[in-house]
Amino acid sequence: MYARSTTINAMLMSIDAGVAQVRDDVMPTLLEMEGCIGLSMMADRESGRCITTTAWRSEQAMRATDEELRPVRERLARTLGGSPQVQEWEIAVLHRDHRSVAGACIRATWVKVDPAKLERAIDVYRLASLPRLEDLAGFCSASLLVDRASGSAVSSVTYDSREAMDANGEAAASMRAATSKDAGAQVLDTGEFELVIAHLRVPELT
Repeated sequence: MYARSTTINAMLMSIDAGVAQVRDDVMPTLLEMEGCIGLSMMADRESGRCITTTAWRSEQAMRATDEELRPVRERLARTLGGSPQVQEWEIAVLHRDHRSVAGACIRATWVKVDPAKLERAIDVYRLASLPRLEDLAGFCSASLLVDRASGSAVSSVTYDSREAMDANGEAAASMRAATSKDAGAQVLDTGEFELVIAHLRVPELT
């Protein structure tokens, strides 16, 4: 399974219009494309950072749509008032305790690993991080997307509510520090987002 993420630093006043465009225009177009298995969008209403992620059954299916989706991304960027930054990933891990509900939030962590050690880092996430994440109150799901060539990766952990995510902040930070050390990963960035569109249909990958 593969994913393409498009990050746009939006004008705050344009976020709701961008969400509506993704929901009403972008998503119906995507779901008709061969190999597409869903879309999600998360937004940080304080910084303006919006990330739309599409999931694909194969790398070939994802790459085949790139040119067709370029004008779609450009229209969304104009609505949001920012420039799109596109990244392509392999979905290495996805575990869902239950489907997300209205008000769900995501804490995302971007890391960098020596590509030669990436497989071990994936194992650390799968075998050490996931069981601890599942114990956190309000845990909904977790995923790990990786770029094997560069060693880049991003973990996204979804909680049922902002309150649940906030309550687990200290535990998550401690876990992040321990996991990154065990995996030999450098933490590059973290962000907290509202899950504004949840329509990914990726099966369990653990």
